Amino acid sequence: MDLIRTSARFLIFALLMSVIPASVHAQLFISVNFAPPELPVYVQPMCPQPNLLWAPGYWAYADGGYFWVPGAWVPAPYAGAMWTPGYWGWSNGNYAYNEGYWGNHVGYYGGINYGGGFLGIGFAGGEWRGGNFAYNTAVVNVNTTIIHTTYINRTIIETSTVANPHHAAFSGGSGGVQHQPTAEEKVAANEKHTAPTPVQTQHAAAAKSDPTSFAKANGGHPKTLAVAKPMTAPAHAAPAAAKPEAKAPGKAAPKAAPNGAPKAEEKAAPKAEPKPPAPKPEERAAPKAEPKPPAPKPEERAAPKAEPKPPAPKPEERAAPKAEPKPPAPKPEERAAPKAAPKPPAPKPQEKAPPKAEPKPEEKPK
Repeated sequence: MDLIRTSARFLIFALLMSVIPASVHAQLFISVNFAPPELPVYVQPMCPQPNLLWAPGYWAYADGGYFWVPGAWVPAPYAGAMWTPGYWGWSNGNYAYNEGYWGNHVGYYGGINYGGGFLGIGFAGGEWRGGNFAYNTAVVNVNTTIIHTTYINRTIIETSTVANPHHAAFSGGSGGVQHQPTAEEKVAANEKHTAPTPVQTQHAAAAKSDPTSFAKANGGHPKTLAVAKPMTAPAHAAPAAAKPEAKAPGKAAPKAAPNGAPKAEEKAAPKAEPKPPAPKPEERAAPKAEPKPPAPKPEERAAPKAEPKPPAPKPEERAAPKAEPKPPAPKPEERAAPKAAPKPPAPKPQEKAPPKAEPKPEEKPK
């Protein structure tokens, strides 16, 4: 009969959850007629990266009974958000669960000492300083080689701790924690709240799907008390955030591709690569032509024969540089051939005609 009543209450709660806005989820609760198991004691895993907040483990309820949701480091929904854990409260013979929420301040969570900074009143494990979360290493366990926004405040431990020697998981009633909300906690309760993030709800769903997490199976001593790996990769929020990011770079990429870099690089690369090899062979051919010029030196030897024609070599020198850029350097050699034409002046032997001393016969009249 008790199980039927519990199931009926749970069904009504599920129906209300589907129609009531998330902003008032903190006011809803699950009512069960028997108390949750004691809170297990465990060591808080080390916070591996900045701006993660601790969400302590707790006993949740489903049709199969109470099951343990391991503690975990989770990302806040926004900078400045503080987590207020849910809690079980006794009322009129029943135990009702008040769901946790995010807000600008830590509210009332029944005075339950969950550990890890939630000592019963507020949060002693750290505070937001601008856009960064500073951790109180006197209370929480963090990796200080990666996280540098830390401080030590031991006084807050005394002012935030509510005695709970029996590790009770509920507030009020016989055997429960006795703590009334403070003025600050009442103010925080009236502030705007944000429901647990998708990361947290999926984390709880995973615990619910694990049969070993139920108190009936583990006797109130779950094996997995806390998750060492932080909940930093939300299944729903991450893809949604990644899609717009992927679209933005995707659109920018094609625009940049046609306008400049890729096309200019492709055109310039092929043109520049073939051109440099072409001039290199020309430069190599030039030195080969340089040794050839010594060949015309014999032409210079021929030049002394026509001593008055020394200016002729000057045009040859002018022709030579022209031949260097132009491979048809042999053309000046053909011009050099006609220089042999001056050899016809060999008729200089005509000067030998002086034997025409024909005037000598004029002596005959003597």
